[in-house]
Amino acid sequence: MNVSMATLANGHPHASMRVPFNDLSIQWRAVADDVRRDFERIFADSAYCLGPACEAFEEEIAAWLGARHAIGVSSGTAALHLAAVAAGLGPGDEVLVPANTFIGSVWGTIYAGATPVLCDVQRATGNIDLKDARSRVTARTKAIIPVHLYGQPADMDGVMALAADHDLVVIEDAAQSIGASWAGRMTGTIGQLGCISF
Repeated sequence: MNVSMATLANGHPHASMRVPFNDLSIQWRAVADDVRRDFERIFADSAYCLGPACEAFEEEIAAWLGARHAIGVSSGTAALHLAAVAAGLGPGDEVLVPANTFIGSVWGTIYAGATPVLCDVQRATGNIDLKDARSRVTARTKAIIPVHLYGQPADMDGVMALAADHDLVVIEDAAQSIGASWAGRMTGTIGQLGCISF
């Protein structure tokens, strides 16, 4: 059976029609001129990493998020690793992480030498279940990584209360929620450290 052919009710084949899953050309046409200018400037300056474009991005994203500082790195996973190192996490330390997340949320912890402790998630949102997270806190627990999944912020009031009760560092994984907010603050700017991505 040729699945690209449609059959009409009377049995005659109809010409096939391609229906794209996602037409990114529409988005491209909206930004093409600006992007080409930026590419040309970067190539002309041979500034492929770091340099003025990276510095401008860091300043603009920090201002947009309402953060004091932003540091550009190669990926969301690299940002989570850097955040874990900056938080002083290492061997023997445990980090609460929701079980329903991208593996990068866990890799950052592992790369720093700490142990991820997977917590259950809320049925309605897929975000960390704070009751379950609280039950998993031990003397070795040093941090919690709330993941703002699918653009839905985690319950940051609850996360910050849990962190305060147990002296935990809060590292927000806001890779899937850039532009979302909780109580008037952008995700990634509420905890001590925040990681965003595209």
